[in-house]
Amino acid sequence: MSQLYIVTVLVSLVIGGLSTWYVNSSQKKYRSVTTSTGLTGQQIAKNMMEHYGIGDLPIRRGRANQNHFNPRKNSITLDPHAYGSSSVTAIATACHEVGHACQFAQGYLPMKVRSALVPVVNFTQGSWFIILLVGVLLNVAGLVDLALAFYAVSLVFHLVTLPVEFNASRRALEYMTEIGIADQEITGARAVLRACALTYVAVALMSVIYLLYRFVRHSRIKGRM
Repeated sequence: MSQLYIVTVLVSLVIGGLSTWYVNSSQKKYRSVTTSTGLTGQQIAKNMMEHYGIGDLPIRRGRANQNHFNPRKNSITLDPHAYGSSSVTAIATACHEVGHACQFAQGYLPMKVRSALVPVVNFTQGSWFIILLVGVLLNVAGLVDLALAFYAVSLVFHLVTLPVEFNASRRALEYMTEIGIADQEITGARAVLRACALTYVAVALMSVIYLLYRFVRHSRIKGRM
């Protein structure tokens, strides 16, 4: 096992572990802080949709940690806490997902690009490692190059995801400010959303590191051929 591989794994583990810890810590801290409005995540999500005139989208109650906007069904799913609680974490999460719904309704370009990449990424993510393995076993440099190109598509997807997530959080905070959420609650919501956004930064960074590792290793092997 090469030193380069060990360093790559360790750096990725540290980045992933720290980002997970930061998210869990921030969400846990503000789960116990109730907002002055008394609105649950589901209620404030409906109010935000009405405020921006994007329609009365269905809001589903999902499983634990299941929070997302589905552009195909044009629906929002919130986990039990975000759906039924009036905590800072709950309303920040709900408004963030409505932020995605606003992006979709308004044709936000990065979201359109991200959505267009989904089927491509689904294919490349499911096949790049198999192609890489075959290329390494058969010593076919072209297949390894193809595998790295497929992996690079996933990296592009992660990079495009960043502005989508940051923009949804900005929309959430702007709405919460407009309706008069207390400053200290806005501060808490900002902390929660920043922590969640950093997980996407961490994923993108780990993808960059791994791609660089594979590229350097492949270049060394080709140099010996």
